[in-house]
Amino acid sequence: MHKGFLIIAAILGALAVTLGAFGAHKLKELVPPETVGTFQTGVTYQFYHTFALLAVGILFAQLPAASNLLEWAGRCFFIGVILFSGSLYVLTMIKATETVGLSKIGIITPIGGLFFIAGWICLLLAFLKK
Repeated sequence: MHKGFLIIAAILGALAVTLGAFGAHKLKELVPPETVGTFQTGVTYQFYHTFALLAVGILFAQLPAASNLLEWAGRCFFIGVILFSGSLYVLTMIKATETVGLSKIGIITPIGGLFFIAGWICLLLAFLKK
């Protein structure tokens, strides 16, 4: 097992539950409904990739020959959560506080999505490795 990825997954999971509860109960009072949807997308993708990171951490023991690919999959999933979900959280905060000047941060979101895709491809390659 890769203990570092398991620890990060546990932290991201706890954070996703906390942010999800905030989004479901308090955020509606602060931002318009479409912004709540943006925030919820960040939480949803964070959850998906928390489980993916957890799987990567567990798979280290099962696929030692593919440890390099698994390492990259885990890194990509973690970076994807930071960039994709993180940028959506920042965009929501900008809307809630009516901050100006940071609205271009949305350009980071698809880069995070590319890291998610790269993580899944690395995971696939790890499974295919002999």
